[in-house]
Amino acid sequence: MADRFGFGKNWKQFLGSMNEERRAEARQSLSEWLKMKDLTDKSFLDIGSGSGLFSLAARDLGATVDSFDYDKDCVECTQLLKKKYYPDDKSWKVESGDVLDRNYLSKYEQHDIVYSWGVLHHTGNMYGALENAGNLVKNGGLLFIAIYNDQGGFSTFWKVEKRIYNILPTPFKYLISFVFFIVLWTERSIIDLVKLQPFKSYIDYKKKRGMSPWYDAVDWVGGYPFEVAKPEEILDFFRERGFELIKMGTNGGSNRCNQFVFRKTTE
Repeated sequence: MADRFGFGKNWKQFLGSMNEERRAEARQSLSEWLKMKDLTDKSFLDIGSGSGLFSLAARDLGATVDSFDYDKDCVECTQLLKKKYYPDDKSWKVESGDVLDRNYLSKYEQHDIVYSWGVLHHTGNMYGALENAGNLVKNGGLLFIAIYNDQGGFSTFWKVEKRIYNILPTPFKYLISFVFFIVLWTERSIIDLVKLQPFKSYIDYKKKRGMSPWYDAVDWVGGYPFEVAKPEEILDFFRERGFELIKMGTNGGSNRCNQFVFRKTTE
């Protein structure tokens, strides 16, 4: 679709700042959320691999990794990371694929861990994507997802903004990205200064996700299609499908993602 945001073009720029610190931060973040320090003998499916950073983190932790993305530029990003760190490694496969295409998904066996952070709400059919992701988890396996929080009217505003963003010429896109980055980070930056801890929030944010706040901000203002859900809606959806909640992180009504780790308890 012509007005779909090109996440991969953004991630290609991010890879230019990729270093060992970010690699280690992503590895630590994944390990903490999954409550596993070692993924040896585990199969890991990364749905919407984006930059490829968390596929890399899973491989670093010992998992056998399958990565796919709808966006061809994201696929190239993930392939570049694989080529750099794990060339000719048969335990990490990277492909182009669509989480809404059940014919494509049928090639995959169920995995010990299915990971899809901040992806499924950008497919244009979030609940269909959630259903398909859950079906790819082994009984006893884990599903780690992050979904935008529903803010009611604010979410409606963001949906309109993102739709407009994607049909504007490139110079206007940069301007909008810069303005919203300032808006999104001014309050936190002021609080840091008052506490005599300049840039602490910025640094901590990068450590939690291994991602640059700037690139995440660009993803935010441009990310379309765009859907949201209340935490309880996600909880109910997966409980009805035989999953139990292992860990959850919400963001106090903000526009950021709520994070969930579920364990599949029944087929």
